[in-house]
Amino acid sequence: MDFGLVLQTDPPASRVVDLMKRAESNGFTHGWTFDSAVLWQEPFVIHSQILAHTTRLKVGPMVTNPGTRTWEVTASTFATLNDMFGNRTVCGIGRGDSAMRVAGRKPNTLARISDAMRVIRALGRGEEADLGGGTTVRFPWIKPGAELPVWMAAYGPKALKMTGEEADGFILQLADLYLTEYMVKAVKAAAAAAGRDPDEVTICVAAPAYVTPDDSPEALAHAREQCRWFGGMVGNHVADLVARYGAHTGAVPDELTDYIKSREGYDYSHHGRSGNPDTRFVPDEIVDRFCLIGPPEKHIEKLRALRALGVDQFAVYDMHDAQEAVIDAYGTRIIPALNA
Repeated sequence: MDFGLVLQTDPPASRVVDLMKRAESNGFTHGWTFDSAVLWQEPFVIHSQILAHTTRLKVGPMVTNPGTRTWEVTASTFATLNDMFGNRTVCGIGRGDSAMRVAGRKPNTLARISDAMRVIRALGRGEEADLGGGTTVRFPWIKPGAELPVWMAAYGPKALKMTGEEADGFILQLADLYLTEYMVKAVKAAAAAAGRDPDEVTICVAAPAYVTPDDSPEALAHAREQCRWFGGMVGNHVADLVARYGAHTGAVPDELTDYIKSREGYDYSHHGRSGNPDTRFVPDEIVDRFCLIGPPEKHIEKLRALRALGVDQFAVYDMHDAQEAVIDAYGTRIIPALNA
């Protein structure tokens, strides 16, 4: 199993780079950042510094979207980084929840994401792509052998189907075992139905991880408070699904939708941060299901279960008060146990 580290690009950028260096030295293979231009610093500028200060780490956004940048600009950015550092990027892409809504726009449609994935992947590999309206372009400076995998974030049935049909990887932002099994099966079934090899779709589960010294009530309670924000972030996407498909319709599992009944709204100024006041509605049960919390052996147990469900990478959301400690615990205890 591969391991990734996910960070917000809060200033100073040097700290983001330092944490990514620490992650690589602890056995992490991927470094991911949020991408929301109003809320945080520009990720691709920081990606260049991460790549310059590491040797093997692959980097990418979790996730970018096709609305805040034109597709050829996004592709050129990835392709330039790959030309400089050698095919060490992954394009994570989604609807653009925070990036679009903070700017007063609606998240992107699946059709737009589909078109963007096609263009970004092709241009990033040095191939021609139609930008729309019959305008076909190609980057003349890309060298042979360039690659740019595109991984799609998804929850709903149509998005899961499209991921299996079109994306190189699937990003699932929660670590609940039942929902992981349900959604991985949906993606792989769609890939098979489209004539693809389901095993060629990389499966990445991303969720907060908090390593405690023991499983005492006090330690677990603190860990839950540090990770409760994640249920609120996922709740934004769940609320969209309920608005589209309804609750208890069978289109989306109740195990994903039931917990947002008392959700009252969301202030993006607290997005992805521990102590977010808009996530009080998230119960302890959801924190435990969606995240990895407890002493190292509990993380190892759940990661082995995720791997058995077909998960290729676990990406650690590291937004809490123990960033270095969690990176080190994964490097010394958890990653070696999974990959011995």
